[in-house]
Amino acid sequence: MSTTIKVGIVGYGNLGRGVEKALKQNPDFELRAIFSRRNPDDVAAGNGVVHISEVEKYKGDIDVLILCGGSATDLPEQGPELAALFNTVDSFDTHANIPGYFDKVNAAALQGGNVSVISTGWDPGLFSLNRLLAEAVLPEGKEYTFWGKGVSQGHSDAIRRVEGVKNGVQYTIPVESVVESVRKGEDPVLTTKDKHLRECYVVVEEGADKAKIEREIKEMPNYFADYVTTVNFISEEELKSNHSAMPHGGTVLRSGRTGENNTQIIEFGLKLDSNPEFTASVLVAYTRAVYKLSKDGQAGAKTVFDIPFGLLSPKSPEQLRKELL
Repeated sequence: MSTTIKVGIVGYGNLGRGVEKALKQNPDFELRAIFSRRNPDDVAAGNGVVHISEVEKYKGDIDVLILCGGSATDLPEQGPELAALFNTVDSFDTHANIPGYFDKVNAAALQGGNVSVISTGWDPGLFSLNRLLAEAVLPEGKEYTFWGKGVSQGHSDAIRRVEGVKNGVQYTIPVESVVESVRKGEDPVLTTKDKHLRECYVVVEEGADKAKIEREIKEMPNYFADYVTTVNFISEEELKSNHSAMPHGGTVLRSGRTGENNTQIIEFGLKLDSNPEFTASVLVAYTRAVYKLSKDGQAGAKTVFDIPFGLLSPKSPEQLRKELL
């Protein structure tokens, strides 16, 4: 692509910083501004930081906003609000709430004549695509998704929003014996609790009620209520020394049957040193697709199911057919 895509980043946490790094690896992008709710003077960034209240002034100067807020409280408000003003991309990842979120963003984007890709990243996102593909190819079969072992950004963010929590990290851990059973084609029938464990490491504010915090975490709907969850209270020093990295990954498997009774296994996996940096890289690729769809006159909310892979690439269709097909 010869055109430079002008983008803004909304939110400058782990994901926002990851997007900033990813943009530097993609020469067809130009970062115009980073928007934050914090005082811009207090945010150390490599590019100009602007208070989020100023974002509307950038209409016409920014092609796509990349929304890097959390799914618990940030995106439900920011997604629809900003979709009415700009083309947007986000990684909203509360699976149970995606249909309702889509409807709100879609209405706002249609009103503003913008394109908004929601819920991209790797799950939802790349894993969603592989679930769809495997189900279409093997209609007679079972799908299994395993996450981890790794740090979940969404679940860690949800922990940190509990009253009395100063900091926290959550690890999602697959039950390895169950994963191997699926790989062998044994087609186990599994509940949510059978597949994963959730392990939380929490630093609390001085005088906080630990029992109340543990109960609130374990009973949190859509995040922990359906899992075997362990809450470990540790010091800030221990969190920094032992839990500051953000690895993650996972596997999508489908075990199916074809013909008389031939077992076919489809497997897609990720092993990530940095969850936020990889998620950011996916967001940037879909930002390119948003730009192309907008230039094509489209509007409204989209998901990864609606976007051809070719739109993610800076290469022309002719290049893709020659080099990758």
